[in-house]
Amino acid sequence: MGEVKRISTPLRTEEIVSLRSGDRVLISGWVYTARDAAHKRMDDLLRQRKELPFDIKGQVIYYVGPSPAKPGRVIGSAGPTTASRMDAYAPALIAKGLKGMIGKGARSAQVIRAMVEHKAVYFGAVGGAAALLSRCIKEAEMVAYEDLGPEAIRRLRLEDFPAIVVNDVQGNDLYAEGVRVYRQEIGSR
Repeated sequence: MGEVKRISTPLRTEEIVSLRSGDRVLISGWVYTARDAAHKRMDDLLRQRKELPFDIKGQVIYYVGPSPAKPGRVIGSAGPTTASRMDAYAPALIAKGLKGMIGKGARSAQVIRAMVEHKAVYFGAVGGAAALLSRCIKEAEMVAYEDLGPEAIRRLRLEDFPAIVVNDVQGNDLYAEGVRVYRQEIGSR
């Protein structure tokens, strides 16, 4: 396996274009959390031509609904949720300047096209490792939609958060590549 790349938020276009599908990364800096309900509210704001609850330019959204923090902890378990649930909303946010997303599972062709057009990336995080991933979260603060509970928008400070580039600005897709390689290997037996 190749080296692990260290990246910091907010993401810069120069940094993003150097990333390739399959690259392992450690993400440090501030990211925002948002899931289905928060995305719906942000989409409504965009349709009404209103400001989003945070400046989205260069930012990363982590698709997560963290559990409550235990005593002495910043946050509870914080594993990725299925990214495809945000696919209806992601292209508009990418067009507004969103540069990265962290989740699990494949993205739609529409989201991949938006990432290529606007130079954004999608990172996969390991599902089932929520308690371990939460150790990489050093600070957490409420930003918007507190009434949504775990689905509220929070700002998290990450330190060496492990992820892998699934979709890059070239349109490459790690999941599709994995299927292709698997089928090729099965066909050669």
